[in-house]
This record gives sequence, structure tokens and C-alpha cells, in this order.
Amino acid sequence: MATQIRRTGLYDLHLSLGARMVPFAGWEMPVQYPMGVMAEHLHTRTQAGLFDVSHMGQVLVWPEDGRIETAALALESLIPADVLGLPQGRQRYGLLTDDAGGILDDLMFAHRGDHFLLVVNAACVTQDIAHLQTLSGVRIEPVTDRGLLALQGPMAEAVLARLVPAVAAMRFMDSQIHDWDHADLWISRSGYTGEDGFEISVPAARVKDLARALLDQPEVAAIGLGARDSLRLEAGMPLYGHDMDTGVSPAEAALGWSIPKVRRIGGAREGGFPGADRILPQLAEGARVIRRGLRPEGRAPIREGVAIFAGDSGGEPVTTVRSGGFGPSVGGPIAMALVPADIPEGNTLWAELRGKRLPVKVSALPFVTLSYKR
Repeated sequence: MATQIRRTGLYDLHLSLGARMVPFAGWEMPVQYPMGVMAEHLHTRTQAGLFDVSHMGQVLVWPEDGRIETAALALESLIPADVLGLPQGRQRYGLLTDDAGGILDDLMFAHRGDHFLLVVNAACVTQDIAHLQTLSGVRIEPVTDRGLLALQGPMAEAVLARLVPAVAAMRFMDSQIHDWDHADLWISRSGYTGEDGFEISVPAARVKDLARALLDQPEVAAIGLGARDSLRLEAGMPLYGHDMDTGVSPAEAALGWSIPKVRRIGGAREGGFPGADRILPQLAEGARVIRRGLRPEGRAPIREGVAIFAGDSGGEPVTTVRSGGFGPSVGGPIAMALVPADIPEGNTLWAELRGKRLPVKVSALPFVTLSYKR
């Protein structure tokens, strides 16, 4: 029996704005609006873009004994991060790992005083909740009555501060609750574009009201999944299921920065998470392959699945593209792949496209300068 595709609370609004809808992770989502992907991308980089991300999973983790430390240590048994050291009102990026050292999902976790709020990927919600429910000493509460919006771009602060003045004082990775028109907004200063911005969890009954209030601002345009993908690619941000999965370790995904010293070899809370026996030695010694940028010469984009070779003829592929496309802000094609760590930055590799090999340079990530408010 086919799984019924779901719709967010903004489905009718998307249609009224002329969105082209596509199935994505079990949801019907806008891939672009009449402005087009290129213009949406550039609008977000210069003004402010509004994204419907209500398909993402929101999960509350409550300590059964009322002690936040209990919940923090429980989460640390699944997430190789410093959950215990996270101050109230702040959030961090983390990973769920499996026993083989692969990545089950990536997520954000926020300390909200007496509990934690987790935001997980749409395609992984069911498995992540089941995984979290194996923890003892905590209560897992999926949030089913709220939508989620992302407001991203250099004008995001000015726009949101007209509705919620207190957000102007928030720093990157702050997580706070503020009132807007008698609705509790759970706001974090974060996002997935490389730009300054906010993610806003809003009661489902008010999500359309807030979206319209934001779209009424002259700097704001609705942005679809197409531009969301090119924005995150330029920012060097991995996408679960593409740049990382259960076959890729944190070190290989270039996400070792999310695992602090306290959880590494010699740290006060070393290991204690799934796959530590593979992950920790890789962090100490370096992985054989690592997620890196590729800059193809010319204008032809190289997309996911394209084979990459060491030479311009013969031989076996050294890797395949994990994410790729055109970078509107970069002005050319860009891609990411798991590249052997011993290949120096700036070296030329070769992408096989329609029977021809095209030169690509190994590049540093990100492709654009990130613009967060520290």
C-alpha cells in the first residue's frame, strides 16, 4: 500500500504563490516559484528568503527525574557532542551515529532549561524517534502541532525584528522563545544557507499568519527547495542521504568539528556513543577520504553520481560526485565528493560527462564566505 504524501500547513499558500510542487521525503513541497531558482537563490543572498521547512521533525526530550543533566547524558550516549556543556538558550549541531561509525542523521539540539529540543531531517523522523526511544531516563515527545519556517539572508534580522524586536539581540546559535501576536515562537538564529537568519517554530494554527506577515515585508520572497539546495551547496553544507549516510563516518564527512575534545580520545567523557571505536581513531589519525569541494572548468555542472577520475583517460574512478550543480553566487558549477585525503587542494581531477572527461579542481569548502552574526 502506497504511503500517502503529506502536506504542510502552507500548502494552499504555496499554490496561491504559483509554486511548482514536488514530492520530497514523503511531503508535497515547493521546488520553485515563478521567480525561478536562480533569482530565488540570489534574492536570499542579497535580501531575505522565506522557506517552508515544516516537513522537518521537531522532538522534545524530557528528563524523567527533572534533572537536565540526565537528559544531556542520555543524548550523549547517541550523539558524539558536548550536550552536557551546552548553556541554556543555546543550540548545537550534532550527529546520530550507528555501531559501525556511520551517520544515521544530522540534527540541531537546543537546551531549553528543563528539556532539549531536537530538529531532525524529514526523511529520518520515524527512525530517529525510534532510536531516541531506546534511551532510558528520558521521555521522547514528537512535536506534531507546529510548523517550521526559515528566514534567511542579510535582511532577515531587520525583517523579523519588525515583528519580534527581541531577535535583534540574538547571536548565531541562540535558541529562544518569543511572543508574536499571542503565539509562542521558538526561534533559533541559524539556518542552512550560509547567510544570517532564523528558524522559527510556530503553532500550526498560526503558521500561515506568520508566513503572510513575513511575505508582506518588501525584502522577503518565498523560496523553494531548488534554491535551498544551491544555497547550501555553495555554503559547503552536507545533505543527509547524499553527502553523508550510514556508509560515511563523521571524519569522512568533514564533520569532525562537531565532536569536541571532551568526547575524543583522552577527553573527560571519551567515547560512549555508537561507533566510537571507528570514529575516534579516524579523528585522531585522519580519514582516508574526506568530503571536499570540486570546481569544474567551464559552465557544465557535474551532478550527483558523476564519476571522477585521476587522469584524462583510462583508470578506475577515484570517487563519485555526492552533490553538484550550478552556484549562482559563485558564477559557475560546483560539487562535493568524498576525495582521497592525500590529493592536494588545487589538484586537477577529471569528471566523466556524456563520454567526455572534463577537468575539475579540488577546492576548499565553503565556496562562499559565510555570513553569521557571532
